[in-house]
Amino acid sequence: MAVGKNKRISKGKKGGKKKAVDPFSKKDWYDIKAPSIFNSRNVGKTLVTRTQGTKIASEGLKHRVFEVSLADLQNDEDHAFRKIRLRAEDVQGKNVLTNFWGMDFTTDKLRSLVKKWQSLIEAHVDVKTTDNYTLRLFCIAFTKKRANQQKRTCYAQSSQIRQIRRKMREIMVNQAQSCDLKDLVQKFIPESIGKEIEKATQGIYPLQNVYIRKVKILKAPKFDLGKLMEVHGDYSEDVGMKLDRAAEEPAAEPTEVVGA
Repeated sequence: MAVGKNKRISKGKKGGKKKAVDPFSKKDWYDIKAPSIFNSRNVGKTLVTRTQGTKIASEGLKHRVFEVSLADLQNDEDHAFRKIRLRAEDVQGKNVLTNFWGMDFTTDKLRSLVKKWQSLIEAHVDVKTTDNYTLRLFCIAFTKKRANQQKRTCYAQSSQIRQIRRKMREIMVNQAQSCDLKDLVQKFIPESIGKEIEKATQGIYPLQNVYIRKVKILKAPKFDLGKLMEVHGDYSEDVGMKLDRAAEEPAAEPTEVVGA
């Protein structure tokens, strides 16, 4: 073997081992804030890598979607089957301000509603609110037995189902087009649209378990901070205030000590 060749044999690997750095040491925690329409404003916390060079932390947070149970937002276990989607719209200090971005049912709730010996009726419609949000609403309903009915089944005829579906669409459009997104969400929480559909279709065929089971946002208007602050209401905690600092006070003159 020629002298001076294969010098690398004695030395270690080229480049050496990189020191393992904990990725969490470069991240910050932010608080997620829900809109004021919900009883509980603190949704939870989220992580993001600190601002470094051109990668700004707040940009990494914007448009994140969080899925939260309505039971947690309303502090009421009766709403546990609804899931609310909230989208991060703006970052203020260590707070992430979110807005409504959709609603869904838990799978187990939907499964529990579907039973034999009844008709399932579904309808969906695309609507535009007064503040230019385009939503797709999905409605679900089931036929129910009339009082003192002896027959085991309660199937609706296809013509009745068509009539009910038409009524559903009509009510959903009327309810959504007459208000903005904030008011519409307040209609979803107590299921007032479902109750109205149930009442309106009573003459065609009696219904039960009428719900708006899903809401998708298809198109949102351009981001407006003023509108977002309106949705968050009296939002003032943890944002921080600008203090008017008085002009620098002149340094106190040293006092002479007598007899020094």
